[in-house]
Amino acid sequence: MKYFLIYLFLEVMVSVNISSAIGGFATFAEIIFSAVLGFILIANFRVTFVQSLQALSNRTITMEEFQKLNAWTILGAVLLIMPGFLSDIVGILLQFSFFATLFAKKVLHVKSFSPKNNFKKGREDEIIDVEIIDDNRLK
Repeated sequence: MKYFLIYLFLEVMVSVNISSAIGGFATFAEIIFSAVLGFILIANFRVTFVQSLQALSNRTITMEEFQKLNAWTILGAVLLIMPGFLSDIVGILLQFSFFATLFAKKVLHVKSFSPKNNFKKGREDEIIDVEIIDDNRLK
């Protein structure tokens, strides 16, 4: 709740300062333009999703990169649809993977996943080795 209030305060302060500098008509035009841009990004999301899915199947990107590309793109598009200058700035920045990764690490405290971290050192002896015997062979 406190993060929402902080966001709301920052959104109002940034929007009031920018809109007083550029005027009412330019503010209205920016809100309409950013909403249209957000809807275009959502409409084209299907194409970018298929492209990143093909890159994942060709193993040119990892599963983590696939998730980042798609999640941050759609979140940025939704932020562009919402009125306000701060949400538009963050929405545009989230369209670029560098800023999306930086946003995830610094603001959301997301740690990158590494399959090597699944097994902690010194615990390899807890892995159970299993042998499967075919029942049809015994008959």
